[in-house]
Amino acid sequence: MEEKKSKVILHGMWASTYSKRVEIALKLKGISYEYVEEDLKNKTESLIQLNPVLKKIPLLVHDGKPVADTQVILDYIDETWKNSPRFYPEDPYERAQVRFWVSYINQQEMTVSCCKVFEVMGRVMLQEGEAQAKSVEEARERFRVLEEGLKKHFPNKTIRGNDDVGLLDIIIIASFGVYKAVHEAIGVEIIDPVNTPTLYNWIEQLQQLPVIKEVEVPHDRLVTFLQKCRQEHLQQAANA
Repeated sequence: MEEKKSKVILHGMWASTYSKRVEIALKLKGISYEYVEEDLKNKTESLIQLNPVLKKIPLLVHDGKPVADTQVILDYIDETWKNSPRFYPEDPYERAQVRFWVSYINQQEMTVSCCKVFEVMGRVMLQEGEAQAKSVEEARERFRVLEEGLKKHFPNKTIRGNDDVGLLDIIIIASFGVYKAVHEAIGVEIIDPVNTPTLYNWIEQLQQLPVIKEVEVPHDRLVTFLQKCRQEHLQQAANA
């Protein structure tokens, strides 16, 4: 149960997959919170003062105490509010697999105009012609590795409700739940039911949950945002 008189504030940015991870975690735990939208080109003074080391979002403030770094925040939420769902499985080996594949996804991410994306997908977004085609093939190989890992270590994944959602699910839906918008923005399809059926079905199951629907990023707004990012970077590259 949520602590009485507990005040929670989340500083985030609407298109950030890292902010979205924390939003989903708070929603899953049933934690009431105040949301502060940050302009990453003009950050609030409170964000800078409360997070002087990283000066980044997301930032969680719990009863006046700031907690920074996305994974640290997620662990803090799970350890502070011990109600279901718990973000890690009880079995040590299963926990290790969750941590490994979360780490794999995290290591493959990069920042594109303040928005975190799968690293090689970021390069696809910022490239054209032969360079982009090469990055597309690399992206498909990275996702193939993820697909095989999910299929091997988490067979027959079934998500019926909030209690079935853990840390890896949060990372997957926050990172890849917007894949249709990414595909539309860059004109390249990577996640689909034929080549990545396990990942595709995993995402589809999560997207049916009301708690996930509550924090979904508007599709058209994200497409426009990503297209703008792409055009800005291509223009900068042309002028360099």
